Amino acid sequence: MSRVHRFYVGNEFELKHSFWLHDERLIHQWNKVLRYQAGQNVLLFDGAQTDRLYKIVEIKPDEAHLELVTDYERQLPSKEVYLLWSLLKKDKNDWVLQKATELGVTHFVPMLAERSEKTGFDAERAHKIVIEAAEQCGRSDIPNVREPMLVKTALDHVGQSIPLVICEQGGAIPEATSGDSIGVLIGPEGGWSDAEHELFTQHNLPHLGLGQFTLRAETAAVTAAAKLLP
Repeated sequence: MSRVHRFYVGNEFELKHSFWLHDERLIHQWNKVLRYQAGQNVLLFDGAQTDRLYKIVEIKPDEAHLELVTDYERQLPSKEVYLLWSLLKKDKNDWVLQKATELGVTHFVPMLAERSEKTGFDAERAHKIVIEAAEQCGRSDIPNVREPMLVKTALDHVGQSIPLVICEQGGAIPEATSGDSIGVLIGPEGGWSDAEHELFTQHNLPHLGLGQFTLRAETAAVTAAAKLLP
């Protein structure tokens, strides 16, 4: 049996029993890339409340007629995890977004640390990456991606509503990770500055141990997410 592909349609779109789909991105992908034909099935999800399997009744160059086959049970992360990571060089941010979405991270908060070597961030590109990762890994929600913020702003803004931990070499998983929501801070390639360490002390942030060896920043981000998600 061939694999049924999943496609995100957005939460403003109503997944009815029968309808014509006019989404330009999806229709192009179905026609030109996947070469779908009438009779094939697709799984559509809105990221908010519905996952449904549809049969393609008819497909044209600019639209497709779909009929409902069955509803699917939604697959959601077991807890709410915020990944606050210092922006990395080159395509490492893309890799973090993709892999952390697959693991179940629900909120991405890019940070501008004092030693960050990259300050630019394409939020639209990031949103496309997490959508594609969610489509492929089977989760029914789409992670939220924030605009970059300073470390102090992130501590004040995010830390008001959820407990935060800092990634460090060695140490153990603190008790704060046992709740339904948690945020983890990942430093830049050059490490945290003295001023940032002082900020963490002022906020009494516990440490999340990542083992005895020094990890690359992107590896630390994904490892931390894996530790925090069952």
